[in-house]
Amino acid sequence: MRSVMGQPQPQAAVLGTVMAGSKGSAMAFLMGRDILMPGTGRLYMDPIISAGYFAQNNAYIVGNPAFAGERAGSNESSAADYVTGNGWDLFVRYKFKYLLPIGDGQDPAASPWNLQDGLLVSGATGGESWNPLASGRTFVELRPFYRSLQIHSDTLDTDLKTSGLDASLFWDNRDLPANPTRGNGARFRVSRDFGALGSSGPWTVLEGEGDFYHSFGDSGRFLQQVLAVDVWAAYSPTWEAHPDGSISGNPPAYTGATLGGLFRLRGYPTQRFSDKAADYLGAEYRIIPNWNPFDRWPGLQRRMGVQWLQFAVFAEAGRVAPGWEAQALTRAMKWDAGLGVRILAKGLVARIDVCRSPEDTRVQMMVGQPFQF
Repeated sequence: MRSVMGQPQPQAAVLGTVMAGSKGSAMAFLMGRDILMPGTGRLYMDPIISAGYFAQNNAYIVGNPAFAGERAGSNESSAADYVTGNGWDLFVRYKFKYLLPIGDGQDPAASPWNLQDGLLVSGATGGESWNPLASGRTFVELRPFYRSLQIHSDTLDTDLKTSGLDASLFWDNRDLPANPTRGNGARFRVSRDFGALGSSGPWTVLEGEGDFYHSFGDSGRFLQQVLAVDVWAAYSPTWEAHPDGSISGNPPAYTGATLGGLFRLRGYPTQRFSDKAADYLGAEYRIIPNWNPFDRWPGLQRRMGVQWLQFAVFAEAGRVAPGWEAQALTRAMKWDAGLGVRILAKGLVARIDVCRSPEDTRVQMMVGQPFQF
């Protein structure tokens, strides 16, 4: 993995990595954040490009003949109702975000965060009030996207393609987005696949998300103690189930009202659950101790640049449902709990989460904190 902070601009970051597995899988991943478009002053770009070949990959989609009377991915579906196959997975997302001249976004040229050992000392960009005109930064976001997921197995040969546009409004009222201690964030998004560029079919998804942070301050043992809470909901108004069991107007299982994987219900496999509607609630208690074990190895520390080590205990609950009814979305919810370790190294937060659910115990590794990625 290779990360570069402050390039190509002082506020920007670039991350690239290449990975390979023992079963023939391999992937390359490139991500950029907060890259200011030349000559604009307020227009930023966050590109993500990923390409990989995955062998013996499990996809929770219809196609397993052992579960002919069940829809894979539904809340009541079996954990064994998946298709195992090989294939390429390519996705491209280019988020363009325009910083509105309100709140802490009035001066886009300001160099906001003053950090010491990776912790915020001054220059918070949010958390002062619940008024977006006075606190936080508000972005209007447009994100073109494209993804093609191939699955070749003994029972199924398919290429799930989607392409379209996300439009969202994001109020980032967190004091330090990379590792918030107070404030909140809120995003409202509309996603639309228009059926172009070989898409598997048109669809629409509505999403809303909010995260909240409360600091318990420091103590003799801890430099930081924070409670983080995230709520999220999604609904696809174009999703239509037909009497013969077929579905039209639905997004692929890897997007839309989907739970499982790196960000929501981490104790379950990626795209484990998908349906017309979904809700989610997650909470973490994060602590940064007042010691850094990497300081004991100066040679390693010079190469890694670890500024702090953070521990987290978390719990999550959520479910998918065939409609937007409160009773359906609050009963028989899926859950998991776990422990996490995060480090800040060279300006980027890396995390490892160990999660336990009723179906499995999983280890998830990713860049960035889990909420508002």
